[in-house]
Amino acid sequence: MNRKMGLMMAMGLLISAPLLSKDYLISTPRTSLLITANKGEKSKMQYYGVSITPVQIQNIYDAGLAFEADSYPAFGLQTVGEKAVAITHADGNMSLDLGVDNVKQYGIDDGEILEVLLKDKIYPVWVKQCYKAYKGTDIITTWVEIGNAGKKPVTLFQFASAYLPMFRGDNWLTHFHGAWGAEHTMDEEKLTNGQKVIANKDGLANTETDNPSFMLSLDGKPQEETGKVFGGVLAWSGNYKLKLDVRNTALNIIVGMNEESSQYILEPKETFVTPEFAMTYSTNGKGGVSRAFHHWARQYKMNQGERLHDILLNSWEGVYFKVNQKGMDEMMEAFSAMGGELFVMDDGWFGNKYPRNGGNSSLGDWEVCKEKLPEGIEGLLASARKHHIKFGIWIEPEMSNTKSELFEKHPDWILKIDNRPLSTGRGKTQVVLDLTNPKVQDFVFGVVDNLMTNYPEISYMKWDDNCSLLDYGSSYLPKNKQSHLYIEYNRGLQKVLQRIRAKYPELVMQLCAGGGARVNYGLLPYFDEFWTSDDTDALQRIYMQWGVSGFFPAIAMASHVSADKNHQTGRRIPLKFRFDVAMSGRLGMEIQPKDMNDVDKAFAKRAIAAYKDIRPVVQFGDLYRLVSPYDNKGVSSLMYVTSEKNKAVFYAYKISHFINMVIPKVCMNGLDPSKNYRLVDLTPVDSSKPCDLNGKIISGKILMEEGIALKSLLKSEYSSLALQLQAVD
Repeated sequence: MNRKMGLMMAMGLLISAPLLSKDYLISTPRTSLLITANKGEKSKMQYYGVSITPVQIQNIYDAGLAFEADSYPAFGLQTVGEKAVAITHADGNMSLDLGVDNVKQYGIDDGEILEVLLKDKIYPVWVKQCYKAYKGTDIITTWVEIGNAGKKPVTLFQFASAYLPMFRGDNWLTHFHGAWGAEHTMDEEKLTNGQKVIANKDGLANTETDNPSFMLSLDGKPQEETGKVFGGVLAWSGNYKLKLDVRNTALNIIVGMNEESSQYILEPKETFVTPEFAMTYSTNGKGGVSRAFHHWARQYKMNQGERLHDILLNSWEGVYFKVNQKGMDEMMEAFSAMGGELFVMDDGWFGNKYPRNGGNSSLGDWEVCKEKLPEGIEGLLASARKHHIKFGIWIEPEMSNTKSELFEKHPDWILKIDNRPLSTGRGKTQVVLDLTNPKVQDFVFGVVDNLMTNYPEISYMKWDDNCSLLDYGSSYLPKNKQSHLYIEYNRGLQKVLQRIRAKYPELVMQLCAGGGARVNYGLLPYFDEFWTSDDTDALQRIYMQWGVSGFFPAIAMASHVSADKNHQTGRRIPLKFRFDVAMSGRLGMEIQPKDMNDVDKAFAKRAIAAYKDIRPVVQFGDLYRLVSPYDNKGVSSLMYVTSEKNKAVFYAYKISHFINMVIPKVCMNGLDPSKNYRLVDLTPVDSSKPCDLNGKIISGKILMEEGIALKSLLKSEYSSLALQLQAVD
C-alpha cells in the first residue's frame, strides 16, 4: 500500500475502524508528529520534527528519517529494553501484547486530537494513546488511557505518559535542579551511553529538588537561538520519572508518573488516565522551545493567562508572623503611595485557641485571630478601600498542625500509618491532610469558599504548602489500595481546585510551596502565577529566574524587591539592581516600607510607574535570553519583544566585579532590522541623570548585529540597566 494513501487522515478527518491507511500526521505550524498504525499490528512512531505536509510523508521514509519504533512498548513479550507499560492480569500473567484496533483523528475547539486504540490480543485490556496539537501553538501533548474491560481487577506496575525515540548524535541535556532557596538551577551536560534519570518522590511538592522538564539538543551543545532542540515537560503535580535511555545508536525518552511504591489496582470497567506530556521541537535553539511553551501557557495552561497582573506588596518579610491591623494598614498606605496596586497579608493572621505566632501551630483553624485583628478581615478590607488598593490573603489549606483545633477534632483526616509514630514537618508539628478523602476535599474547598463568601472583596490568595508527603498511609483508602496514595492525593487536590475555579474564576491565586517547589503545569492551570523561590536575593534570582524561563512565562513568575540586606543571603544589593531584576518578571515587593528612606521610596515610585508602562511587553512579550549568567561573562542580559516588534524591554546585570574587567557588548534579538528604536532609561537612580543610551535612536539591524556597549555597567558593583525600546518612524 502506498504511504500517500494516508492523506485523508493526515488532513484531520475523522477516521475509525476499519483502517484505510497506516500513516497519521498531527501538526502545529512549525512541528509534525507521524504515527503508523496498521490493524492488529503494533503502532509505530515514525517522526517528530519540523512541520511537514501530507504529501511529504513519503519523503520521511525516502530520506531514512523514520524511527520505526514502537510508540508504546509493553512488558512481557521480548522483554529486552525499557518499556512504557507493565501489568499483571488476574491470573498472574505479566505480559501485554498490544495491537492496533482503531484510530480516530478529529478537530476540537482548541486543537486537534489523534487517538490510537490498542487492544491486547487475548486479555480484556486496552490502551488508548492520545496526541493533541494545541491550536495557535507549537505544542503537542501526549497521554495514555488504560482500560480494564474484564471482570476481575488487574494491577498496573508501569504507566508512562510517553515513550519517544530521538536521533542519537551529539546530544546534550538541559535540566533544572536545586534545593530550598536555590530552586530551578540550570545544568547542561553531554549525554553519554547509559541512563539519565530525573525523578521526584516528594509526593506533593515536586520542583524543589528537580523539575519535570528538560531540553534535549540533537546537534551539539545547546545554543539560545540556533540548533535543533527538543523540549518537554510533564504536566503533573506528584511524583514523576523522566528517563533518557542512551545507547550507542539509540536514544529513547520514557516520561510519566513515578511508579515506585505506586502500583495501581485497576478495577473492572475502570480507566486509568496518565498526565499530559507536552513537547515541542525547535530549530531556533532553546529560545524557540521557551517561546513555544510561554505562548501555550498563557493561552491554555494558566488561569486567565492573558490578563495583566497587579504589582503587589507581600507582608511576609516585612513582619513575618507579627500581623496586626495597624501594621497592615500602614503597609497598605505606604505601598499605595508608591503606586502599588495589591497588598497581600501573609502567614500569621488566624487561630484563636492556638494563635498563629510561629510555624508550629494553628494550621487548619482558618478563623481570624481576634487578638491580632480585632476588626477582622472587614477592617483590613476597609483599609484597602481607604488606600485605594486591592487586598489578598495567605492560606495553607492542605495542612494542619498537631497543635490545632482541627487536629483535635479530626485526627482521622491526617495522613498517618497505623502502629507507627506520626512524622511531622515544619515546627515539629506540621502534618498533611488526607486529600484522598472526599470529606477532607470538602474542608479544603471550604477554606477558600468561606473566605470568598464572607469577604467577596478579597481579590488574591497565596496558596502555600510547606510540607512533603511524610507518612505513606491513608485511613480512607482501603488496605489493598494504599499504594494509590501518591496518585490519589494529587487527584483529590485537582478536584478541589476544579471546584474553586468553577465558582471563583476571577480570583487571582498564587501557587507556592515553601518557595518554588510547585512550579509545574499539573497545578498551574488552576493558578495565575507561582512564587519562584523564598530566596529574594536579586543576584541569585537572576540564575533561578533564568532557569524558570526555560518553560514558564514571565507573567507567571512572581519576582519581588526585598530588603537592602537580604534576609536569606545577607547580601547588600542596590535598590536599582533589585528593581531591575524584579521587573523582568511579575513585579512585586517583599519589604517593610517604613524601613525605606524617602529617597528609596521616591525611586520605588518611579520604578513602579515605569513597570506599569512596560508591563504588557514583559508579561505578554516574546523572551530572548541574550547573555547567560551561567556563561561566566560577568554580565547577564535578556529582553522581551512584542509580536509586532514595535516595543521591547532590555535588561542587563553586572554579576561580578573586578578592576579592568571586560564587559562584553550585547547583541539584542527579536527586533525588526528595518525599524529604528528610541532607547529610554527606565530606572535611573537620579531621574535627571539617565544613562548615556537614553534618548538615542538606533536601528534594529545595528542593535541585533552589533549590539550595544554596556559602559554604564563598568562603574560599580551590582550595576544594572533597564531600557525601553520604542519603534519610531
